[in-house]
Amino acid sequence: MTEINIDELKKVVQGKAEWKLKNYYEICFGFLTFIESTKPTRIISPFRQNQHYIFYQYGAEAQNKITRPLNTNLFFESPQAFKDAFERLIEFLTDLRLYQEGACEKEGRQAYLETKEINKVVYTMQQAIGCIGDAFENPNQSRKRIGQLFETLIKLLIQEVGLVCEPRTVNIPIPNYPGYSMSYELDVVFSRNKAILTAESEHKYIHPSEIVGSVKTTSKDRIDKIFLDKYLLTKLLERDIPVVAIFLHDVQRASASKDLDRSGDRYFNIASTFKTNHFLGYTVALNKLDGVYYVDPRPEMMVNERLREQIRDFQRFLTEDLWLFSK
Repeated sequence: MTEINIDELKKVVQGKAEWKLKNYYEICFGFLTFIESTKPTRIISPFRQNQHYIFYQYGAEAQNKITRPLNTNLFFESPQAFKDAFERLIEFLTDLRLYQEGACEKEGRQAYLETKEINKVVYTMQQAIGCIGDAFENPNQSRKRIGQLFETLIKLLIQEVGLVCEPRTVNIPIPNYPGYSMSYELDVVFSRNKAILTAESEHKYIHPSEIVGSVKTTSKDRIDKIFLDKYLLTKLLERDIPVVAIFLHDVQRASASKDLDRSGDRYFNIASTFKTNHFLGYTVALNKLDGVYYVDPRPEMMVNERLREQIRDFQRFLTEDLWLFSK
């Protein structure tokens, strides 16, 4: 990317080439450089409780479109700050690959983990892609692609620390109904011991050492399916199937009081898309998920005792729980 402009960035997001971690770094650095050089309007949410959220409004080159809300507690706005943090992340991922969960005990690593910088780098890379998608004339052009790239990003991070991790489609026979099966597209299936399954294996669908991961940018309209997937996979395969869910965030722009119509401020309120009662209801009626992780957890997830039992941040998944699941 010699010329940093929004059209070049959109072409990269649309491109069909296979993505590696370096591609996420390059597109993010390119977007942040574009923001730094073009200085689009930076809008701060006017609502006191949400003033750590901002929006960018593009110029005429992107039809003056406005991006999704960005949490400045996680989002690097400086290209150089992001570059430095990305390099620290790659160094830490190398330690995880070499020392697994023991990497957290190495000298200086606790101070690094306390910064929550893993969440910040992942959030910035994915939200940069999302903001580029927001510049498309038709948002539906990019919505699916943004979700695909988040799935790929999580897959690459798990692979980077030395685990086998790939998407998988399985056709599971329905017991007592010969010739009938249910097809499942699994976002990721990962394993610590590099179990490679053959068609002749008695565990040719999901090996006992493997964990199923559902990876979505948001739980909105998706959380019920994840609970149901665990329930059905466990029922059909007649053994417990570990299922974890990984989400980017659960926020969206929302309108506020009509009293703010004239200023336009009402369009920059933030609303949670997380359905607490549904989450807890599925937990009771179906089953608990084996782990739920957010790059950007909502505040209620940290203070609600029942939610806190099950929901953690993505950094916790990558540094601790991943290794417990995959023993």
